[in-house]
Amino acid sequence: MSAQKNTTPPNPIDACVRDNLEAFFRDLDGQEPHSMHEMLIKLVEKPLFEIVMREAGGNQSKAAQWLGINRNTLRRKLTDHNL
Repeated sequence: MSAQKNTTPPNPIDACVRDNLEAFFRDLDGQEPHSMHEMLIKLVEKPLFEIVMREAGGNQSKAAQWLGINRNTLRRKLTDHNL
């Protein structure tokens, strides 16, 4: 019995992140990166919260549920990102 290969095409968001991370490393031109995890989370969270809040019609309870986080956490993160 042969193993079945995953034929699912790459997710466009995944491809975008990969392409941009590869460009980030090229632009470093040999320098070592610092605090990449924190940088990437901050860059992704703000547009994520902007769009989810818009799609939820500004309803924080609904947005928190969609995101799978506590509403208080959502409120803190909205404040952190000046949203």
